[in-house]
Amino acid sequence: MNIMNTVTLNNGVKMPLEGFGVFQVPDPAVCQQAVLDAIEAGYRLIDTAAAYMNEEAVGAAIAKCGVPREELFITTKLWVQDASYEGAKQAIETSLKKLGVDYIDLYLIHQPMGDYMGAYRAMEEAYKAGTLKAIGVCNFYPNRLADLCETVDVIPAVNQVELHPFFQQEDALALMKEYGVVPEAWGPFAEGNHGIFTHPVLTAIGKKYGKTPAQVALRWNIQRGVVVIPKSVHKDRIEQNINVWDFSLSDEDMAEIAKLDLGHSEIVDHSDPNFVKMLHSMKLHD
Repeated sequence: MNIMNTVTLNNGVKMPLEGFGVFQVPDPAVCQQAVLDAIEAGYRLIDTAAAYMNEEAVGAAIAKCGVPREELFITTKLWVQDASYEGAKQAIETSLKKLGVDYIDLYLIHQPMGDYMGAYRAMEEAYKAGTLKAIGVCNFYPNRLADLCETVDVIPAVNQVELHPFFQQEDALALMKEYGVVPEAWGPFAEGNHGIFTHPVLTAIGKKYGKTPAQVALRWNIQRGVVVIPKSVHKDRIEQNINVWDFSLSDEDMAEIAKLDLGHSEIVDHSDPNFVKMLHSMKLHD
Protein backbone atom coordinates (compact mmCIF):
# COMPACT_ATOMS: atom_id res chain seq x y z
CA MET A 1 0.00 0.00 0.00
CA ASN A 2 1.20 3.51 -0.74
CA ILE A 3 2.04 5.69 2.22
CA MET A 4 -0.44 8.54 2.40
CA ASN A 5 0.77 12.01 3.28
CA THR A 6 -0.70 14.15 6.03
CA VAL A 7 -1.08 17.88 6.44
CA THR A 8 -0.45 19.57 9.79
CA LEU A 9 -3.37 21.80 10.78
CA ASN A 10 -2.85 25.22 12.36
CA ASN A 11 -3.19 23.69 15.86
CA GLY A 12 -0.57 20.98 15.28
CA VAL A 13 -3.05 18.15 14.62
CA LYS A 14 -2.10 15.90 11.68
CA MET A 15 -4.84 15.20 9.12
CA PRO A 16 -4.60 12.73 6.22
CA LEU A 17 -4.51 14.44 2.80
CA GLU A 18 -7.04 11.93 1.51
CA GLY A 19 -10.15 10.61 3.17
CA PHE A 20 -13.38 8.80 2.48
CA GLY A 21 -16.68 10.66 2.18
CA VAL A 22 -20.15 9.19 2.84
CA PHE A 23 -22.40 11.89 1.38
CA GLN A 24 -25.53 10.38 -0.23
CA VAL A 25 -25.04 6.93 1.34
CA PRO A 26 -28.19 6.82 3.53
CA ASP A 27 -28.59 3.02 3.64
CA PRO A 28 -26.98 1.93 6.97
CA ALA A 29 -25.75 -1.46 5.74
CA VAL A 30 -24.29 -0.02 2.53
CA CYS A 31 -22.64 2.84 4.40
CA GLN A 32 -21.15 0.60 7.08
CA GLN A 33 -19.72 -1.79 4.47
CA ALA A 34 -18.31 1.08 2.39
CA VAL A 35 -16.54 2.54 5.44
CA LEU A 36 -15.17 -0.90 6.37
CA ASP A 37 -13.92 -1.37 2.78
CA ALA A 38 -12.34 2.10 2.87
CA ILE A 39 -10.55 1.46 6.17
CA GLU A 40 -9.34 -1.89 4.86
CA ALA A 41 -8.04 -0.13 1.71
CA GLY A 42 -6.01 2.24 3.90
CA TYR A 43 -8.20 5.30 4.42
CA ARG A 44 -8.01 6.72 7.93
CA LEU A 45 -10.00 9.94 7.47
CA ILE A 46 -13.78 9.36 7.37
CA ASP A 47 -16.01 12.36 6.57
CA THR A 48 -19.69 12.33 7.56
CA ALA A 49 -22.24 14.91 8.73
CA ALA A 50 -25.41 15.11 10.79
CA ALA A 51 -27.26 15.94 7.55
CA TYR A 52 -26.08 12.74 5.85
CA MET A 53 -28.16 10.73 8.34
CA ASN A 54 -25.50 8.01 8.56
CA GLU A 55 -23.41 8.83 11.64
CA GLU A 56 -24.61 5.63 13.36
CA ALA A 57 -23.52 3.51 10.39
CA VAL A 58 -20.10 5.19 10.40
CA GLY A 59 -19.92 4.59 14.16
CA ALA A 60 -20.74 0.91 13.68
CA ALA A 61 -17.91 0.61 11.13
CA ILE A 62 -15.49 2.39 13.50
CA ALA A 63 -16.39 -0.07 16.27
CA LYS A 64 -16.02 -3.09 13.98
CA CYS A 65 -12.96 -2.20 11.87
CA GLY A 66 -10.26 -3.30 14.29
CA VAL A 67 -8.16 -0.16 13.75
CA PRO A 68 -7.36 1.70 17.00
CA ARG A 69 -9.48 4.84 17.46
CA GLU A 70 -6.41 7.08 17.67
CA GLU A 71 -5.36 6.01 14.17
CA LEU A 72 -8.66 7.18 12.69
CA PHE A 73 -9.56 10.77 11.85
CA ILE A 74 -13.33 11.26 12.11
CA THR A 75 -15.03 14.37 10.74
CA THR A 76 -18.67 15.35 11.16
CA LYS A 77 -20.64 18.55 10.68
CA LEU A 78 -23.20 20.82 12.33
CA TRP A 79 -26.43 21.26 10.39
CA VAL A 80 -28.12 24.64 9.70
CA GLN A 81 -31.00 23.82 12.05
CA ASP A 82 -28.56 23.58 14.98
CA ALA A 83 -26.57 26.72 14.15
CA SER A 84 -26.75 28.50 17.51
CA TYR A 85 -24.77 28.35 20.75
CA GLU A 86 -27.16 25.99 22.55
CA GLY A 87 -28.03 24.12 19.35
CA ALA A 88 -24.38 23.36 18.63
CA LYS A 89 -23.71 22.16 22.20
CA GLN A 90 -26.57 19.68 21.84
CA ALA A 91 -25.60 18.69 18.27
CA ILE A 92 -22.02 17.89 19.30
CA GLU A 93 -23.33 15.58 22.05
CA THR A 94 -25.71 13.91 19.58
CA SER A 95 -22.92 13.31 17.05
CA LEU A 96 -20.59 11.87 19.72
CA LYS A 97 -23.33 9.46 20.78
CA LYS A 98 -24.28 8.41 17.23
CA LEU A 99 -20.64 7.88 16.26
CA GLY A 100 -19.97 6.02 19.51
CA VAL A 101 -16.80 8.03 20.20
CA ASP A 102 -15.65 10.22 23.07
CA TYR A 103 -14.01 12.81 20.83
CA ILE A 104 -14.32 14.03 17.22
CA ASP A 105 -11.14 14.78 15.26
CA LEU A 106 -12.66 17.56 13.15
CA TYR A 107 -16.04 19.26 13.58
CA LEU A 108 -17.24 21.62 10.87
CA ILE A 109 -20.07 24.13 10.44
CA HIS A 110 -21.82 22.71 7.38
CA GLN A 111 -23.17 25.97 5.93
CA PRO A 112 -22.58 29.67 6.75
CA MET A 113 -26.22 30.08 7.79
CA GLY A 114 -28.22 30.67 10.94
CA ASP A 115 -26.42 31.85 14.08
CA TYR A 116 -23.16 30.22 13.08
CA MET A 117 -21.13 32.67 15.19
CA GLY A 118 -22.96 31.44 18.28
CA ALA A 119 -22.42 27.86 17.15
CA TYR A 120 -18.73 28.51 16.65
CA ARG A 121 -18.43 29.78 20.24
CA ALA A 122 -19.83 26.46 21.47
CA MET A 123 -17.37 24.65 19.19
CA GLU A 124 -14.48 26.71 20.60
CA GLU A 125 -15.51 25.64 24.11
CA ALA A 126 -15.69 21.95 23.12
CA TYR A 127 -12.31 22.33 21.39
CA LYS A 128 -10.73 23.82 24.51
CA ALA A 129 -12.28 20.97 26.54
CA GLY A 130 -10.73 18.40 24.18
CA THR A 131 -13.99 16.92 22.91
CA LEU A 132 -13.26 18.33 19.45
CA LYS A 133 -9.61 17.99 18.39
CA ALA A 134 -9.99 20.57 15.60
CA ILE A 135 -12.80 22.84 14.41
CA GLY A 136 -13.57 24.45 11.10
CA VAL A 137 -16.16 25.34 8.50
CA CYS A 138 -17.60 24.31 5.12
CA ASN A 139 -18.76 26.46 2.22
CA PHE A 140 -17.37 29.68 3.68
CA TYR A 141 -16.57 31.78 0.62
CA PRO A 142 -13.77 34.34 1.00
CA ASN A 143 -15.82 37.22 2.47
CA ARG A 144 -17.47 34.90 5.03
CA LEU A 145 -14.17 33.26 5.93
CA ALA A 146 -12.38 36.57 6.41
CA ASP A 147 -15.20 37.84 8.65
CA LEU A 148 -15.12 34.66 10.74
CA CYS A 149 -11.33 34.66 11.10
CA GLU A 150 -11.36 38.32 12.16
CA THR A 151 -14.06 37.61 14.79
CA VAL A 152 -13.21 34.33 16.53
CA ASP A 153 -10.60 33.19 19.09
CA VAL A 154 -9.73 29.90 17.39
CA ILE A 155 -8.98 30.29 13.67
CA PRO A 156 -10.73 27.46 11.79
CA ALA A 157 -8.37 24.61 10.94
CA VAL A 158 -10.19 23.60 7.73
CA ASN A 159 -12.60 25.06 5.19
CA GLN A 160 -14.34 22.38 3.13
CA VAL A 161 -15.52 23.82 -0.18
CA GLU A 162 -16.21 22.70 -3.75
CA LEU A 163 -12.82 22.20 -5.44
CA HIS A 164 -12.21 20.29 -8.66
CA PRO A 165 -10.63 20.98 -12.06
CA PHE A 166 -13.70 22.87 -13.32
CA PHE A 167 -14.01 25.09 -10.21
CA GLN A 168 -10.51 25.70 -8.89
CA GLN A 169 -11.06 28.68 -6.55
CA GLU A 170 -7.47 29.96 -6.57
CA ASP A 171 -8.45 33.24 -4.83
CA ALA A 172 -10.21 31.32 -2.07
CA LEU A 173 -7.14 29.09 -1.61
CA ALA A 174 -4.90 32.17 -1.37
CA LEU A 175 -7.07 33.63 1.40
CA MET A 176 -7.14 30.32 3.29
CA LYS A 177 -3.35 30.20 3.12
CA GLU A 178 -3.15 33.75 4.51
CA TYR A 179 -5.18 32.69 7.57
CA GLY A 180 -3.55 29.25 7.92
CA VAL A 181 -6.76 27.40 7.04
CA VAL A 182 -6.36 24.06 5.20
CA PRO A 183 -8.62 23.66 2.15
CA GLU A 184 -10.61 20.45 1.82
CA ALA A 185 -12.48 19.49 -1.37
CA TRP A 186 -16.02 18.27 -1.40
CA GLY A 187 -17.05 16.99 -4.81
CA PRO A 188 -13.45 16.41 -6.01
CA PHE A 189 -14.99 14.65 -9.04
CA ALA A 190 -17.40 17.56 -9.74
CA GLU A 191 -20.19 15.10 -8.84
CA GLY A 192 -19.55 13.38 -12.17
CA ASN A 193 -20.25 16.48 -14.27
CA HIS A 194 -18.28 17.71 -17.32
CA GLY A 195 -17.50 14.13 -18.33
CA ILE A 196 -14.74 14.17 -15.71
CA PHE A 197 -14.24 10.38 -15.73
CA THR A 198 -13.48 10.39 -19.48
CA HIS A 199 -12.29 13.97 -19.93
CA PRO A 200 -9.74 14.13 -22.80
CA VAL A 201 -7.24 16.35 -20.94
CA LEU A 202 -7.32 14.22 -17.77
CA THR A 203 -7.29 11.02 -19.84
CA ALA A 204 -4.21 12.10 -21.82
CA ILE A 205 -2.33 13.08 -18.64
CA GLY A 206 -3.36 9.83 -16.93
CA LYS A 207 -2.07 7.70 -19.80
CA LYS A 208 1.48 8.93 -19.11
CA TYR A 209 1.33 7.50 -15.59
CA GLY A 210 -0.99 4.53 -16.08
CA LYS A 211 -3.69 6.35 -14.09
CA THR A 212 -7.38 7.09 -14.63
CA PRO A 213 -8.81 10.61 -15.12
CA ALA A 214 -10.33 10.29 -11.61
CA GLN A 215 -6.90 9.55 -10.10
CA VAL A 216 -5.41 12.52 -11.99
CA ALA A 217 -8.16 14.83 -10.64
CA LEU A 218 -7.46 13.71 -7.06
CA ARG A 219 -3.68 14.00 -7.44
CA TRP A 220 -4.03 17.50 -8.91
CA ASN A 221 -5.93 18.75 -5.85
CA ILE A 222 -3.52 17.00 -3.45
CA GLN A 223 -0.56 18.72 -5.12
CA ARG A 224 -2.32 22.05 -4.50
CA GLY A 225 -2.34 21.21 -0.78
CA VAL A 226 -6.04 20.37 -0.83
CA VAL A 227 -7.42 17.48 1.27
CA VAL A 228 -9.70 15.26 -0.87
CA ILE A 229 -12.58 13.04 0.27
CA PRO A 230 -13.76 10.96 -2.71
CA LYS A 231 -16.89 8.89 -2.15
CA SER A 232 -17.83 5.55 -3.65
CA VAL A 233 -19.70 2.46 -2.50
CA HIS A 234 -17.83 0.20 -4.96
CA LYS A 235 -14.85 -1.59 -3.44
CA ASP A 236 -12.74 -1.48 -6.62
CA ARG A 237 -13.35 2.26 -7.01
CA ILE A 238 -12.63 2.86 -3.31
CA GLU A 239 -9.26 1.11 -3.78
CA GLN A 240 -8.55 2.93 -7.04
CA ASN A 241 -9.23 6.34 -5.46
CA ILE A 242 -6.58 5.81 -2.77
CA ASN A 243 -4.00 4.63 -5.30
CA VAL A 244 -2.71 8.15 -6.02
CA TRP A 245 0.44 8.23 -3.89
CA ASP A 246 2.89 6.59 -6.30
CA PHE A 247 3.04 9.29 -8.97
CA SER A 248 3.33 13.08 -9.30
CA LEU A 249 1.94 15.41 -11.92
CA SER A 250 4.49 17.63 -13.67
CA ASP A 251 4.27 21.44 -13.76
CA GLU A 252 3.10 21.07 -17.37
CA ASP A 253 0.30 18.71 -16.30
CA MET A 254 -0.78 21.13 -13.56
CA ALA A 255 -0.80 24.00 -16.07
CA GLU A 256 -2.94 21.99 -18.52
CA ILE A 257 -5.49 21.23 -15.79
CA ALA A 258 -5.47 24.90 -14.71
CA LYS A 259 -6.97 25.75 -18.13
CA LEU A 260 -10.11 23.71 -17.35
CA ASP A 261 -11.33 26.19 -14.71
CA LEU A 262 -14.78 27.65 -15.47
CA GLY A 263 -14.50 30.10 -12.57
CA HIS A 264 -17.90 29.19 -11.12
CA SER A 265 -19.82 26.24 -9.74
CA GLU A 266 -22.31 24.40 -11.87
CA ILE A 267 -23.41 22.25 -8.91
CA VAL A 268 -24.71 24.80 -6.43
CA ASP A 269 -25.10 28.57 -6.02
CA HIS A 270 -24.76 29.49 -2.35
CA SER A 271 -25.85 33.06 -3.11
CA ASP A 272 -29.25 31.92 -4.46
CA PRO A 273 -31.96 32.80 -1.89
CA ASN A 274 -34.00 29.74 -2.92
CA PHE A 275 -31.04 27.48 -2.11
CA VAL A 276 -30.70 29.14 1.31
CA LYS A 277 -34.43 28.68 1.99
CA MET A 278 -34.22 25.04 0.93
CA LEU A 279 -31.35 24.33 3.36
CA HIS A 280 -33.22 26.04 6.21
CA SER A 281 -36.26 23.87 5.47
CA MET A 282 -34.26 20.63 5.79
CA LYS A 283 -35.03 19.54 9.36
CA LEU A 284 -33.02 16.68 10.86
CA HIS A 285 -35.11 16.52 14.04
CA ASP A 286 -38.18 18.09 15.67
